[in-house]
Amino acid sequence: MLELDNLRRSYSGTPVLTDVSFDVRPGRITGFVGANGAGKTTTMRIILGILAPDSGEVRYDGKKATTQVRRSFGYMPEERGLYPKMSVIDQVVYFGELHGMSRADARTSAERLTDAVGLTERRKDKLKDLSLGNQQRAQLAAALVHDPILLVLDEPFSGLDPIAVDAVRAVLRGKADAGVPVLFSSHQLDLVENLCDDIVILNRGRKVADGTVDELRRGAQTRRYRVVMADTAAWVRDVPGTRRVEVNGTSAVVEFDRSDEERVRQEVLTRAMERGGLIEFARISTSLSEIFRGVVDK
Repeated sequence: MLELDNLRRSYSGTPVLTDVSFDVRPGRITGFVGANGAGKTTTMRIILGILAPDSGEVRYDGKKATTQVRRSFGYMPEERGLYPKMSVIDQVVYFGELHGMSRADARTSAERLTDAVGLTERRKDKLKDLSLGNQQRAQLAAALVHDPILLVLDEPFSGLDPIAVDAVRAVLRGKADAGVPVLFSSHQLDLVENLCDDIVILNRGRKVADGTVDELRRGAQTRRYRVVMADTAAWVRDVPGTRRVEVNGTSAVVEFDRSDEERVRQEVLTRAMERGGLIEFARISTSLSEIFRGVVDK
C-alpha cells in the first residue's frame, strides 16, 4: 500500500501542498481529481521522488519509500516523454532495459503490452507518425513494461477516442485486479466515477474529500429528487426549503440541503399526495461532477 502522510510543499514561499494525506490500496484504482493548479502533479512527483516534500513522508508497505523501491514504480507523465523518431516497440523495450530487464524479457513484455493497448499493427511505426491518442497508448505501455509494483498516471486518458479509452481502462483494471495499487489523475470526472474504487479530491493544495463514490455521495451537501405528476409539477417551486427547482411540464427536479432532507422530502411528498396524480417520487443519484463542485466551491 502507498501512504502519503502530511505532505507539504511550497514554491518561493507559496504553499502548493498543505498536509496532504491519503492511501492508495492494493488492488484498487484511486482517482485523483482537482482543478488545474490544485497540486495533483506536484503530489505525483513527490511520490516518484522527482520532487522532495518540505515535510511529510511517502511510505510503501509501511516503510519510507526509498530510491530503490521507487525504481519499481510505474509513472506516466502528462507530458509525453518518448522519442519521436524511435519506433514504438524499440522504445518500450528500451524503457524496460532502463528498469533492469534483459532485452529478451523487455521485448516479450513490450509485445504483450502493445497488444493490450491496441498498437499491434503500429509497433514498428515511429512515434511522430502516430496520432496523439496512439502516442498516449505507447506511453502507457512504456510505464507498464517493467511490471511495476505501483502505477502512477497523470491524465492517462487525455486525447483518447472511446475505443482507446476502453483499451486503457481494461489494462488499468487488469493491473488492479492483479493486486497493484493504481493512482491516476483526470479531468474526465464521468470516467473517474465509473472506473475508480476510491477517489481523492484536492483543492488549492489541500485534500477536501476522499472515499468511495458511494461514500462521497452520502456526504454530499445537497440532495435531489425527481417528482413526476399526472398534471403540472410547477407547484414544487413553492415548497419551503428548496434551493433550486427545475420544472418541465409534469416533471420537476428539486434540490435542497442535506440537513433539510427529511423535512423537505416529506413536505414534497405530502403536497404531491394531497394534489393526487403522483406518478414518481425518487432520489436522483449525485454525480461526481456535482460532488466535486460542492467541495471545491465552499
